[in-house]
Amino acid sequence: MRSKANSKARVSLDYHIEYDGHYYSVPYPLVKEEVSLYVGEKSVQIFYQGAQVALHPRSFTRGGHTTDANHMAKAHRKHQAWSPQRFLNWAEKIGPHTRAVVNHQLTTRRHPEHGYRACLGLLKLAKTYSEARLEAACSRAIAINAPTYKSLVSILQKGLDKVPAETPNAQAELPFQHDNVRGASYYQDQQPTNEIN
Repeated sequence: MRSKANSKARVSLDYHIEYDGHYYSVPYPLVKEEVSLYVGEKSVQIFYQGAQVALHPRSFTRGGHTTDANHMAKAHRKHQAWSPQRFLNWAEKIGPHTRAVVNHQLTTRRHPEHGYRACLGLLKLAKTYSEARLEAACSRAIAINAPTYKSLVSILQKGLDKVPAETPNAQAELPFQHDNVRGASYYQDQQPTNEIN
């Protein structure tokens, strides 16, 4: 028995559709097309104009990808319109930190195409917040070891890209000569006491 769920979905440039936080591939010619989903307990069926175009085992892994290699076609013109190099070239024009984040999106996944969705999201962030702010946000995301789209959205929404990041060695950079700084010798000279405070 199959149950209808999320009856319509738009195919992304990475030729996947999203259902319940998981991404399922469809044949590449359907990029940008609208498809229908029929989701059961064990399978996800995808239809285009009434014909079944994909069948996948159901996955409950949020953020994961289920990809049929037969759906990929690197030589197809639509697919080549977006490529890892195109995303990297775009990011390079904004700055080195943005390029590093885009590179992370493309190289930490099983297929670079799985990073296209996040890269497209970055493009939108540059338009919404400005390229300068995106570069600053990418710098901060790298500094806190969180070069993800979700992290960048949070940084930009909270305006953290405008706040200087604290350096890891901030304690070492504090001045040692200060009236309230006692130094190690003070504690070495103290005698132990039996008093309980």
